[in-house]
Amino acid sequence: MSGRRVTSDEDLRTLLAAVRVVAVIGLSPRPARPSHQVAAYLKEVGYRIVPVHPAGGKILGEPVYPHVSAAASAVGPIDLVDVFRRPEALADLVPQVAAVAPRALWLQLGVVHAGAEAEALAAGLDLVSDRCILVEHRRLLGA
Repeated sequence: MSGRRVTSDEDLRTLLAAVRVVAVIGLSPRPARPSHQVAAYLKEVGYRIVPVHPAGGKILGEPVYPHVSAAASAVGPIDLVDVFRRPEALADLVPQVAAVAPRALWLQLGVVHAGAEAEALAAGLDLVSDRCILVEHRRLLGA
């Protein structure tokens, strides 16, 4: 089973409307960081945010998990994984993400890695690459 690249406005809108639980890998506890701002926005518009960061603790009032499999074990099914990590980290992350079987993998602006993206698609994950979920949500769903 192969995943697909989600690129059209219609498909992005459908994806954003369908998901409810978003794991954010690389979510920073610092409010000035883009990952924090994006996650705060997603939480504000009704998504359940599941922070994934090795530091642990709490971010945006939510418990932080050291890796995506721990997050899925604790909270149940994850619909979408949003990644705020350097592209070179994707090779290690994609198998972990594929193991929890979210509906989609979202790679934020600048997070591009052809090999890891091909692996995600081969694992059956739908893929959004090099786009900001906050920008796309505002643009397509008008929040």
